Amino acid sequence: MPDVITSRDNRWLKQFRAVLRGTGPRDGEPIGVEGPKLIEEALRSGLEAEALLVSPAGEREAGRILRAAEHSETGIARSRVLRTTDRLFEGLAGTEAPQGVAALFRPPEWQFEDLLRGPGEMAGSSPLVIVLAAVQDPGNVGTILRSAEAFGATGAVAARGTADPWSPKALRASAGSALRLPVLRGMAIPVLLAQLKMARLKIYAASSARGIRWTQPDLRDSAAIFIGNESNGVPAEVERAADAVISIPMSESVESLNAGVAASLILYEASRQRRAVVEQQTQSEA
Repeated sequence: MPDVITSRDNRWLKQFRAVLRGTGPRDGEPIGVEGPKLIEEALRSGLEAEALLVSPAGEREAGRILRAAEHSETGIARSRVLRTTDRLFEGLAGTEAPQGVAALFRPPEWQFEDLLRGPGEMAGSSPLVIVLAAVQDPGNVGTILRSAEAFGATGAVAARGTADPWSPKALRASAGSALRLPVLRGMAIPVLLAQLKMARLKIYAASSARGIRWTQPDLRDSAAIFIGNESNGVPAEVERAADAVISIPMSESVESLNAGVAASLILYEASRQRRAVVEQQTQSEA
């Protein structure tokens, strides 16, 4: 049994406090993950654990996590299983009701090409990329990434000015999707538009403008869908570069939709169209 860390000035506790209460890891910093479920999701996703921190309240969950680590690709080194008091753990946790377990993980290294291929089960699908353009609420960011994975997106981009998808709040809202889905952070919009055009993806801009008439978007082929800022929508440069603008029809009494809700509806429509194509192909082959 390792020694219990009892000083809040311990370097490990300082690092955990910084990432669990921060707005996302900077270059070279680990991702902070709190709670047994998310930690297990990170292990299953193949992320490399740098350290596991446990307090007495989390001992039972820690045993389950270590068993899951034994079946993961990288595991958790016993020398990096750290213990501290419940009081000190509560002082560094980012949640109101800490569960006594947190971990540091090395961030995945995604490339632009990964967005087009998608994770293993999506390999071979037409690229479907969701782009968050200055979406500032981490809860919305996490919700969008969760819906992106649920509805078959191959990847996501959190463009410059967007809340970090690996921040604690976004990670929790994504229920682990931010750890599994290929995600690029901090790309400049002009650079991203150029790369999407070179990859021959159709560019769609989601808009809440009332004057735009809904036209059924064709989302069956390679597509990138831009979701804009909660207040100002997508940047003007995106609307100018877009092949089409998507406006969701809704009651006149409602001014606009939450960014997470709007993205989820559009992603569902993309999934519906793509499933219909697969079903038609299956029927024609039968």
